[in-house]
Formats: sequence, structure tokens, C-alpha cells
Amino acid sequence: MAKTQLNVRVDEATAVTARRMAQQRGVSVNRYIEELVQRDAGEAGRTFVEAAADFMKQYESVFAEEFRAEAAHGPRPRPAGER
Repeated sequence: MAKTQLNVRVDEATAVTARRMAQQRGVSVNRYIEELVQRDAGEAGRTFVEAAADFMKQYESVFAEEFRAEAAHGPRPRPAGER
């Protein structure tokens, strides 16, 4: 994968912490920050999927009822302007 340079300004305490944490993990500061961003992005995706699953579980009966009615009687007419 191609790499691109990203310059970030942080306060000195954050820089010291980033260097220390990277050193403890045995990786460069670049790699440490890259891993943090990838982990954060992955957590956001997991959070979305978990929230969607929770929503579906909460409203499962509503969806089931709606689709049963549609299967039995065909799609209900939509109000004007609604897709």
C-alpha cells in the first residue's frame, strides 16, 4: 500500500507520550499512530454494526409485521413525494 506523509502538530506532553508508547511497543511513532487510527476506525465500524443489530432486534416485530402485510396484500401506497 502506498504511503502518504501527514504532518500533525501536538503539544510536547503528547509527543513525549507518543514516543514512549511507540518505544514500549517496539514500533516507530509513525507506526504507533497509524495503528491507533486503524483501531479507532475499526471500532467505529463495529459500533455501527452493533447499533444496527440492536435496532433490528428492537424493531424486529414491526418489520416482520410490515413485511407480512406487504406479502399478503402487496405494497401499501406511499404518500405523494415519498420514494
